[in-house]
Amino acid sequence: MPGRLKLYAAELEDELKSILDYWMTFTPDPEYGGFKGKIHTDSHADPQAPKGSVLNARILWTFAAAYHLNPQKEYLQMADRAYAYINDHFIDQEFGGVFWTVNYKGNPLDTKKQIYAIAFTIYAFSEYYLASKNEEAKLKAIALYKDLVKYSYDPKRGGYFEAFTREWQSIEDLRLSDKDANEKKTMNTHLHVLEAFTTLYAIWPDPSLKEKIKALLDDFCNHMINPYTGHLNLFLDEDWTIKSEIISYGHDIEASWLLLEAAEGINEEKAVLKIKELSLKMAEASLKAIDDDGALWYEYDPAIVHLNREKHWWVQAESMVGFFNAWQLSSETRYLETSLANWQFVKDQIIDHKNGEWFWGIAEDGSVMTAEDKVGLWKCPYHNSRACIEIVKRISGLLNR
Repeated sequence: MPGRLKLYAAELEDELKSILDYWMTFTPDPEYGGFKGKIHTDSHADPQAPKGSVLNARILWTFAAAYHLNPQKEYLQMADRAYAYINDHFIDQEFGGVFWTVNYKGNPLDTKKQIYAIAFTIYAFSEYYLASKNEEAKLKAIALYKDLVKYSYDPKRGGYFEAFTREWQSIEDLRLSDKDANEKKTMNTHLHVLEAFTTLYAIWPDPSLKEKIKALLDDFCNHMINPYTGHLNLFLDEDWTIKSEIISYGHDIEASWLLLEAAEGINEEKAVLKIKELSLKMAEASLKAIDDDGALWYEYDPAIVHLNREKHWWVQAESMVGFFNAWQLSSETRYLETSLANWQFVKDQIIDHKNGEWFWGIAEDGSVMTAEDKVGLWKCPYHNSRACIEIVKRISGLLNR
């Protein structure tokens, strides 16, 4: 077993370097600053594509986390570049929060306040502080946290509302993307608010922040995790009424380890014990969507009895971590074997061995989804680099006991 773990870690260290090399080579925008907004599968860039706050925050998080793991100066330089660009172009200096997109020149484009994007910026600034010890980054992360709580928190029912206008007024279209339901509360946003708050707490252990993390964990346990199936409820109204039956396997397995990370991050023993039990239930539910080739399917809609057998890059990355986490919790080797099989699928089909980085995914017919971005508003280095970083750290901890 130690030999297999050492090989797994070594391969992921190599892959992490490859991912980071791609982003350092192809994504900086030398003409307009920051990073290019869109790169196609063949690594051809669209120089006038909009630039997204989520993408830029994820770039910042990735290089800050990579530097924290392996302090190479070029990683910190990329993080510095991302931090400066977000500060100069995405932070709304007048009303607080961050813009959803700017144009290729860095001017505000879509100025709505999407809580998901603000959460990722808090997450990135907090991780950047861990890497750089830049005090300004810490203060800005705290300021964004206060904006998010002030305008988005629901004091009556708990949880966080999805989106607002630039001036923090009500907005009709709350969706992150066209595929989402237009509901006031979503599991996805809450998951990444929790993730952001957890990392912020690591650099700013404020008692009120701890209470917000505890409340979020309760929200997941009470409203967003189906206690019978182990699957997540994705879309809800302001009263926590479930508004969708769609099962997202990638989010199920991602939440299974992020929720535990949050409970452990605030050192709440009762919450840790409860979440450990739920983590294994969620992993077991996700296990049913593993294909024979080791990959995790995308989603299932019971309302129309449709299983989407696409195999997206981010789903595979979260599957690698989530099943590794389940193995650590249970000592059941089938979970470790699933993580390893998923990595084998990634090596065989998801990694673009010609142009670098990972393909968006594999379609139901087995073909590469070449029409999707290599870099874009959603295609980022965060899921795959994080999977490498997380598993390398976990294996190192196991082998160095």
